[in-house]
Amino acid sequence: MEGEKAVYRGLLKRPVVKLLIRKVVFLFITYFVFITIIFALPRLVPGNPLAEMLANILQTMQATPELVRAVERRLMEEFGLHKPWHEQYIEFLGRMLRGDLGTSYSLYPRKVSELVFTYLPWTLGLLIPATLVSWIAGNTLGALAGYRRGGRFDNALLPVSLILSQTPYYWLAMILLYTFSVKLRLFPLGGAYPSHVVPSFTLEFIAGYLYHYTLPFLSIVLAAAGGWAIGMRVLVIYELRSDYVDFADSLGLSDRKLLQYVFKNSVLPQVTGLALNLGTILGGSLITELVFSYPGTGYLVFRALTRLDYPMIQGTFAILFLTLILANFLVDLVYMVIDPRIRTGYIGE
Repeated sequence: MEGEKAVYRGLLKRPVVKLLIRKVVFLFITYFVFITIIFALPRLVPGNPLAEMLANILQTMQATPELVRAVERRLMEEFGLHKPWHEQYIEFLGRMLRGDLGTSYSLYPRKVSELVFTYLPWTLGLLIPATLVSWIAGNTLGALAGYRRGGRFDNALLPVSLILSQTPYYWLAMILLYTFSVKLRLFPLGGAYPSHVVPSFTLEFIAGYLYHYTLPFLSIVLAAAGGWAIGMRVLVIYELRSDYVDFADSLGLSDRKLLQYVFKNSVLPQVTGLALNLGTILGGSLITELVFSYPGTGYLVFRALTRLDYPMIQGTFAILFLTLILANFLVDLVYMVIDPRIRTGYIGE
C-alpha cells in the first residue's frame, strides 16, 4: 500500500503530469466562466424570448388581453423565467451537470441536445478537415518559400498569402459562391447534399455530399492557409540564421535534410498557433455555413440569436466551446510529444 502511494506521489511530481493538471484546471475554469457569460448575455438583450411560442399558441384562439397575459404567465412559469437570475443560473448549472441542455423555445418541444447533436457532425465534418488541410498546406508552402527566400516561388507565394490571410471567411465564401455557382454554375448554390438524396453510406450520397462540400471547404482552407504560410515563412527565415544551420551546412548536409531540421524547429510555435486559431476558424465556419446554407450549427446559432432562444443559445455555444477546449487540449498533448523540453520540465516549471 505504501509502495503504491509512493508511486502515485512520484508520478504527480513529474513535470509533464504537473503541467497537464494545471492545464486541465485552467480549461475547467475557462469553461465555467464561458458558460456563465453565455447564460448572462442573452438575458441582457431586450425582448421577449417566448414571443414566437406565444404567438403560435394564440393564433388559433380568440386572444383577449387577459388570455395573452395568462398564457404568457404560464409559459414563464413552465420555463422558469419568472424566477430571479441567480435561481435560473443554479438550475442551469444543475441541468448542465446532468447533460440536460433544456428545451428549445423556437422549436418547441424539441430538446436542445437533440438538435445540437443532429447538426454538430456537419460542422465538425467541415471544420476539422479544413483546419488540418490549411495548417499542413500553409506550413509546407511557407517553409519552402522561406528556405528559398527571394526566389520565384517565394515572390509569388508571399503576396497571395498576404491577400488570403486578410480576407474574411464569409467574404471569400461569397466570392466563391458568386463565381462558381452563380456565374459559372459549376457548383450548387447551397446545402450539404442533393435534396432528392437521403443521407446514407451510398455512392450517390457521398458523391453529392463532396460536390456540395467543395466550396465551403475551399473558403475556409484558402483563408486560413495564407496566414499559416506567412507565419512559417518568417519562422524558417529566422531559423536559417541559427548557428546549428551554419554548422550543418559546413558539414555538407544536404538541402533536404537541412530543411527537415529547420522545419521541425520552426513548426513548434505553429502548433501553439493552431490551438489559438481554432476559435477564429470556428467562427468563420459558422458564418460560412450561413452563406452556403450548410446544415451545421451555424443555422442553430443564427436561429437562436434572432429569436432569443435562451436554451438554444446556451446549449449550442456550450457544446461548441467544449469541443474547442478539447481540441486545444489535444493540441497541447501533441506539443508535449514533439517538444522534449516540456516532458523534461525545461518549459512549464
